[in-house]
Amino acid sequence: MADPFTVEGDRLLLAVRITPKASRNAIGAVLDLPDGRNALAVRIAAPPVDGAANAELIGFIAKVLGVAKSTVTIRSGETGRLKIIQLNGDLAAIASALRTAIAAGRD
Repeated sequence: MADPFTVEGDRLLLAVRITPKASRNAIGAVLDLPDGRNALAVRIAAPPVDGAANAELIGFIAKVLGVAKSTVTIRSGETGRLKIIQLNGDLAAIASALRTAIAAGRD
């Protein structure tokens, strides 16, 4: 299965499909989307109200990957379930941490 992310210049773009109001924050499987792309399933405990789920998603992704929250932004999809997350920093380390988290289903 292909990675749910691409490297574009000096940034990594991660496609995620978020499920808000979950029992806990968790990384799920890589999903095959109908349009042929892949996205990482992510469960977030916060509800999709007033940006709470987006804020928690940013914090959770930063924690899982061991990066600062300031290096994680939502590039597109702020109001939808499918989002593109932009990560800046050491791209090789971020990609490695992502692959590890996906393999472990880490939370």
